[in-house]
Amino acid sequence: MKAIVTSVSWLLILSVMLIIGCGEKVEISAKPVADKEIVLPPAMTRLDFREVVQSAKAKVFPAVVFIKCIRESHESGKKISQEVVGSGVLISPDGELLTNWHVVDKATEIRCLLYDGRYYTAKPVGEKGTDKDTDLALIKLEMPEDADPVPFATLGDSESLKEGDFVMAMGAPWGLSRSVSIGIISCTRRFLPSNSEYSLWLQTDASISPGNSGGPLVNTAGEIIGINTRGSFIGGDMGFAIPATTIGRVVEQLRTHGKMNWSWTGLQLQALKDFNRNVYFDAETGVIVAETDPESPARRAGLKARDRIISVNGQPLTATTEEDLPMVRTYIGLLAKEQPAEIEFVRDGEIMKVTLTPREKGKVEGEEFDCPRWDMTVKAINQFDNPQLYFHRKKGVFVYGVKYPGNAQNARLSEQDIILKIEGEKVETLDGLKNIHANAIENVETKHKMLVTVLRNGLMRQLILDFSRDYEKE
Repeated sequence: MKAIVTSVSWLLILSVMLIIGCGEKVEISAKPVADKEIVLPPAMTRLDFREVVQSAKAKVFPAVVFIKCIRESHESGKKISQEVVGSGVLISPDGELLTNWHVVDKATEIRCLLYDGRYYTAKPVGEKGTDKDTDLALIKLEMPEDADPVPFATLGDSESLKEGDFVMAMGAPWGLSRSVSIGIISCTRRFLPSNSEYSLWLQTDASISPGNSGGPLVNTAGEIIGINTRGSFIGGDMGFAIPATTIGRVVEQLRTHGKMNWSWTGLQLQALKDFNRNVYFDAETGVIVAETDPESPARRAGLKARDRIISVNGQPLTATTEEDLPMVRTYIGLLAKEQPAEIEFVRDGEIMKVTLTPREKGKVEGEEFDCPRWDMTVKAINQFDNPQLYFHRKKGVFVYGVKYPGNAQNARLSEQDIILKIEGEKVETLDGLKNIHANAIENVETKHKMLVTVLRNGLMRQLILDFSRDYEKE
């Protein structure tokens, strides 16, 4: 729409501008000149904000998907099925769908309802299609070959965002119908250390409620600039989204490999200016080694705490503040596996070099198993998911959940107990425990008490598990 003024209005505006600009009094003639329309330059036109919002919404809203998952859970001490709802957004006409890892984690069935009423089941792309480390998942609708293409949205540039930019959070809050909430970008580089080591977060005051997880955060151009993931209701609306920069990187890996192929070095890094720990290193470049994991490539290469890494394979790396750490970790996490990498670092003022060979990070979570009649669930120890248990036992099984009431509870077994032996037989793998459990249940009529040796907080304990009582039938 063109902005139009009459010649009288234009003369009045011009005269006021002259008065303000020159500081001199100017005679203003009230006599109109020719009744002629003057078109203002584009910079002086005013956009209708409602039109901007509606235009952006129209580009993305049809691509928003309501997701319902049936998930198997073991936390309560037995295997149960539960329903989980969330959101997602279509990013290709053939049904590729972005959502959160925590929405589809352990799902045995994923059902998706589209904007136009169509509904499909979905499966992860490739081997897993998910990445716990960034809380992202790429799934795909199981559509008939003759199905019409689905509406989809495009990824935008989250790097160009500024605090104060308007955004919209879309999704299905609380499992209800799709909705849109509007707000601004409160922070473009929020560091949340307990949520992801490879990504910063976009903070917004656009309302993000349970069920919005996996839905898109959209800019005024109608582009996806984030995936809604976390919400807080303490002290006002405060939501967090995974930025498009991270999304693009992860999607490329998931499409290519079906999983996120992070490399593992065992480096624990610290910024040069660590305000939270009140530690400041006298340097302007590099990143500090806070610690190296046991038996890791970094420790085997000889790197030590307080070494200052200045480059990897010739690429300078610097983490001045904690907000810089995710980018450094991402670069190291994407190093080629089983390929030597040259690390240049400073130790006691001397520049040194070592060669480090990253390996595949592998599973970031152990497998789980339900033990009926024992009334507990167990899980394999994983060095990334359970580092505190891995410290005591590099390989083994621990109590994941205890049913209340139940036989494991009566035996005083507790979550996080590492199971060392059952009736004198060593327990080192989940398969080994499965065999012991199967034999125990098969012979429950003749023997229903077992001596269980566990490691709890570094101390060994022996407990009697009596599973003569069947709580499931009571």
